[in-house]
Amino acid sequence: MNKQILLETYNRIKPFIHKTPVLSSSLINEMVDADIVFKCENFQKMGAFKMRGAANAILSLSEEERKRGVVTHSSGNFAQAVSLAAQKLGVKAYIVMPENAPQVKKDGVKTYQGEIIECKSTPQAREATANNIKEEKEASFLHPSNQDEVIYGNATAAMELLDEHPDLDVILTPVGGGGLIAGTALAAQYFSKDCKVIGGEPMEADDAYRSLISGKIETNDNFNTVADGLRTHLGDRNFPIIQKHVEKIIRVEEDEIINAMRIIWERMKIIIEPSCAVPFAAVLKNKQEFKNKKIGIILSGGNVDVEKLPF
Repeated sequence: MNKQILLETYNRIKPFIHKTPVLSSSLINEMVDADIVFKCENFQKMGAFKMRGAANAILSLSEEERKRGVVTHSSGNFAQAVSLAAQKLGVKAYIVMPENAPQVKKDGVKTYQGEIIECKSTPQAREATANNIKEEKEASFLHPSNQDEVIYGNATAAMELLDEHPDLDVILTPVGGGGLIAGTALAAQYFSKDCKVIGGEPMEADDAYRSLISGKIETNDNFNTVADGLRTHLGDRNFPIIQKHVEKIIRVEEDEIINAMRIIWERMKIIIEPSCAVPFAAVLKNKQEFKNKKIGIILSGGNVDVEKLPF
């Protein structure tokens, strides 16, 4: 892995993504006694950072592979990202989604002409269903978070952020499957002087926090968190990067996530989904640690069902 790969990735996906805005709020800065800039991937195409990894993964396939289509499993954002990237490149997309995935995310997939195959809401069911389609259709499997091309694509959000704010002390991201924080850690490694990367994770799905402590990939028995985008586990491609380059992971309670989400909606007047609020909740919880620091937070997405807001 080197800097050149990330630069090539950025140039490859540039025509297919938005360069998202970076926003700040003086009220929020006063609240935490720090200087925070928010990288707004909720304004990305299809509403989340996942467009970056999905575009890079499909663009990295051969012509022959593209003709046979792609398959993925996702509760929502990667499903929409693969559908949109595939649609733009004229590639057939088969999307395995858990039956309890938010309707707004299923609707998004249909809008981008992805073909939905529903399954039970367990990681095992997702993988088995996706494998069947992969074999039956000879489609290329794209992993939402545990694939090099996806991780490199995800890294480009932090690359853009560091290009605008090269003096950040720390960047925080949510941690679900690990693809965003791994990409962010690589970007910080190659494009910053000494920017640390910290993850935010729900207490109710704290597998990454436990994985860093035990030194092996841990799993969750339940995913009882409002942060529906973070109900997944780390993988063997992203975990070594996280182990090597991520400073630590901060866990937050459900009410802290909802409070952080509400503050961003009210103060910044932008729509973010619950998963997005987790790193900001981590800063609010640990104000002393972040005091007077220059902080970047990646707002990972804004695909929320406004009929079912948690506040």
